[in-house]
Amino acid sequence: MEQQLSLHLKKFNERIKVMNQTNSKDLILSAVEARNIHSEIFELLTKINDLIEIKRTVVEPTVTVGFDGGNF
Repeated sequence: MEQQLSLHLKKFNERIKVMNQTNSKDLILSAVEARNIHSEIFELLTKINDLIEIKRTVVEPTVTVGFDGGNF
């Protein structure tokens, strides 16, 4: 999955890994880093929303089944 992440999200993920490995309590981001991550997260959310909307508009085929009871 990590191969599909954008550059800024990959860098953020790596920094979180290092933070966890070193048991650090804080992660400090520059304003530029925070803006880039914010932008990419909202881009992902937009794509997810678009996919949800596409799925809602796909018409499922209707199957009609009839039962007549046979020779009961």
